[in-house]
Amino acid sequence: MPDRISVVLIFLNEERFLAEAVASVYAQTYRKWELLLADDGSTDGSTELARDYARQDPARVRYLEHPGHANKGASAVRNLGVSAATGEWIAFLDGDDVWLPTRLERGVALAREHPQADMVYGRTEYWHSWQGEGARYPDRVQSHFFSADRLAQAPDLLIAYLSLRAAYPCMGSLLVRRQAYLEVGGFEESFTELCTDLVFLGKFCLTYDVYVSNECWDRYRQHAGSSTAIAGSAGRMQSANLRYLRWLHSYIAAGGTANPLLERALQGAIRRTELGPHAWQNRIGRAVRRLTRRAMGY
Repeated sequence: MPDRISVVLIFLNEERFLAEAVASVYAQTYRKWELLLADDGSTDGSTELARDYARQDPARVRYLEHPGHANKGASAVRNLGVSAATGEWIAFLDGDDVWLPTRLERGVALAREHPQADMVYGRTEYWHSWQGEGARYPDRVQSHFFSADRLAQAPDLLIAYLSLRAAYPCMGSLLVRRQAYLEVGGFEESFTELCTDLVFLGKFCLTYDVYVSNECWDRYRQHAGSSTAIAGSAGRMQSANLRYLRWLHSYIAAGGTANPLLERALQGAIRRTELGPHAWQNRIGRAVRRLTRRAMGY
């Protein structure tokens, strides 16, 4: 339906945070939305909580799960949510994160202003203060590391990601045209936990234009129980990123895309990741990038 936004809210054992996530959808100033609560096989009280939301507001809220209440990972459960969507646009929210009230209103407004864009996203607040006085770090709004408020034509944004000239966005800030999502094939279900977002963005930004805003619309809750935090503590991020980059190389090769700048950026990203974050080449590169960004005000 034109201008309707299908909100795909995924969760796995988020009884502690789910009510706050749902409340942030109801608090939106833009009212033309449907809420798809996609359960990835939860074993806590979040399943019944989500079913209650659907029973209380069946015109706007639906509960979804895999057959047999299976757990299939973040990519599969997002695809499950989108498979039930009826809106022109898809917005994503994880069960432990929240949106700011104008998140959908501003996303739709920018999509209307830039009709050639098949995705719109903004900046995200890394949210520590939800812990109160126990927070170890202050809240911070993610930087794009480039001059935003503009349309990025494919595949320029993907090249910038791979070259470390742009930060990957968080899922909670994405607004994606449903037709483009379907054409690109959605999320890759072989990626179940880590880099699910990077794989999707790699596919999408290879082909479709994206409008990037400097506005902040969402909060990404920082806590030790998140999959990213757990993987980081276990030292699994390097191997996960390398798997993503090698997959992307095969994906681009299979599509017959010939772009020397993209190939150079991808090979550079693979080499950096193989060396690891503590290699002297990568340490020097990070220092140079920090100085450059500071000089440019990012």
